[in-house]
Amino acid sequence: MDHLLLRTLIAVALFAAAAVLIGLSFGATAGWVSFSVGVLLLLFHHIRHVDRLVRWLQNPTPGRVPDGRGAWDHVFAVLHRYERLQTRQHQQLARTLARFRQAGRAHPDGVVILDADNRIEWCNDTAESHLDLNIETDAGQPVTNLVRQPEFVAYVESRDYAHPVELRAPRGAGVVLSVQIIPYGDAQKLLLSRDITRLEKLETMRRDFIANVSHELRTPLTVLSGFLETIKELKLDPKRSRDYLNLMAEQSKRMERIVDDLLTLSTLESAPGPSLDERVRVAPLLDRLRAEAEALSGGKHKVVLDAEAGFDLLGAENEIASAFGNLMSNAIRYTPAGGEVRLTWRASANEAEFAVQDTGIGIAPEHIPRLTERFYRVDRGRSRETGGTGLGLAIVKHILTRHQATLDIASEPGKGSRFAARFPARRVVPVTTIPEGAAGPRASTLRSAS
Repeated sequence: MDHLLLRTLIAVALFAAAAVLIGLSFGATAGWVSFSVGVLLLLFHHIRHVDRLVRWLQNPTPGRVPDGRGAWDHVFAVLHRYERLQTRQHQQLARTLARFRQAGRAHPDGVVILDADNRIEWCNDTAESHLDLNIETDAGQPVTNLVRQPEFVAYVESRDYAHPVELRAPRGAGVVLSVQIIPYGDAQKLLLSRDITRLEKLETMRRDFIANVSHELRTPLTVLSGFLETIKELKLDPKRSRDYLNLMAEQSKRMERIVDDLLTLSTLESAPGPSLDERVRVAPLLDRLRAEAEALSGGKHKVVLDAEAGFDLLGAENEIASAFGNLMSNAIRYTPAGGEVRLTWRASANEAEFAVQDTGIGIAPEHIPRLTERFYRVDRGRSRETGGTGLGLAIVKHILTRHQATLDIASEPGKGSRFAARFPARRVVPVTTIPEGAAGPRASTLRSAS
């Protein structure tokens, strides 16, 4: 602007000098006329460029700054540089905003930006899913009009955002959210939502586990304490004392089994994964398993082993034997006398499956998802009668997970159950690759019953 004023003053001075010369040569009237014409031309020049400037300011198209002449050339050049700088800054801001939104969308938690009046300015996809929002239609709406749970509304209105609040997701059965508001900037707020369903379940399982351990150990301890008090206070004949001691020994063994299973679970959870180099010879393992099943049954059940030779497993033999043994013993325990327990082994280069099928009491569908939880029992009284600790299937699940295997359960009340451990191809190896003399005697297809 100083440059424009200076150039204008110089032009007026030149016009005045020229007018003086003309006035001296042709008279004062000619001088004043020439001066007036010069000033009018200069004024028209400025009005014309001001009009161009005003038109561009009314519709500032990037890269279309008008050209100027004379002093206005400098003005428009400065404006052009300013416009290019603003364009670069705007593009940089747009890129930064785009990156921010990409980062917000990639964030695993829900993010909602609220203004000073708790109206939604923006949210990511996770927040849309958590809170049942749609940014296309919900932008500008008060968040409490869309998330109407009383505890959330009270939390927003309290203005005490030091701690999060837990909510049930409006959409999605059983989903638990931890929601917290974080004020920032000029009265704006970030609303963060996190899916804590799994943590909630783990916390519930932890509480149930502690309660169940306490309950499982309290019962035998109560029995032991009662018998010890009886023996101490009363004079009993040898036969009754022997009966009491036998019952006490049985309760002690029950506690010992619970502790052993808890230690096994702890070892499985803390130990590194099994070695891929250890070969598990399946045929001898199944022979031992059949013998154990017959011993546990005591002749009360028909035990059938149906196994195809040709493939072994890679993993930890003691763990796999424990998993198979737990599945077998459960089938024996929960199958009434006269029923059948079938042990099946099928394997190929793509996968392997060990299955235990029984004709026992079966399991209702609502119990199946929770069977591998610690101490979870369909029938707590029957489990105690059969000597179970309630940890067998939890051990099986951990062992199979460590071997990248899965446990499939199919059951129907009154008709029996089928538990199948399925191993991926990476855990299956052909029997023929065993060096000669390393495998020992091997059975082919085994089919026997007792």
